[in-house]
Amino acid sequence: MKAEVLLTCSQFKLKYCRSVSKIGAEQMTKVVSKSVVLTLACLFLGGCASQSVDRMRIKQAEKQPIAANNVKIYCSGAQSCEFERFDKQEIVNATTQRVNRDAIQKGYVHLVDNSFKDKGLYLTVPPTQAELVVRFYPISNKHAEVFHLIHNFKAKQNYTLKMYRKRFTTPGSLLSVSAPMPLCVDLLQAQKTIRRFCRPYDVLTGISEFVEQKI
Repeated sequence: MKAEVLLTCSQFKLKYCRSVSKIGAEQMTKVVSKSVVLTLACLFLGGCASQSVDRMRIKQAEKQPIAANNVKIYCSGAQSCEFERFDKQEIVNATTQRVNRDAIQKGYVHLVDNSFKDKGLYLTVPPTQAELVVRFYPISNKHAEVFHLIHNFKAKQNYTLKMYRKRFTTPGSLLSVSAPMPLCVDLLQAQKTIRRFCRPYDVLTGISEFVEQKI
């Protein structure tokens, strides 16, 4: 009888251990699956760690005083946009998507709403005539439209580069109407459009450039 009881207890323990092992394995599988998903998500978004480092550096640099006559420059209108270069100073690298450390230390780069959503950055730069290069992503982050602007940025002013597609208001030929709507970029000073650039689609070559338009 004693031997039978011991045998029963041993069988119970074995069954219990198998049950615990099965639950542990299932939980481990879930944990591993979540880790893989998070890792892939981070890689897809350009690296969580890299963004965190850039964000911390920007927030630290934002504690420094800003010159009273500085210019603020924003971009908007597309699915996302990012500043590639201001004059000779790189802002966001096109390959790594990392914010240039020198640009951060100079106080050029600031966060919009304290996030990296849609590359939520804007610039505060000295007033000067300079070339500004912006990458717009009108459809997806896989294809960028690179826009170059040379402008005399005036002190204490806010500027916004806004991309949009110009809709046709007058009837045209079947060939021109079937072509994609032209991409345009407006330069706004405060709330007023001061310059406009459009890139009409060339139906013959499929290639075109941004050309300044009369307002």
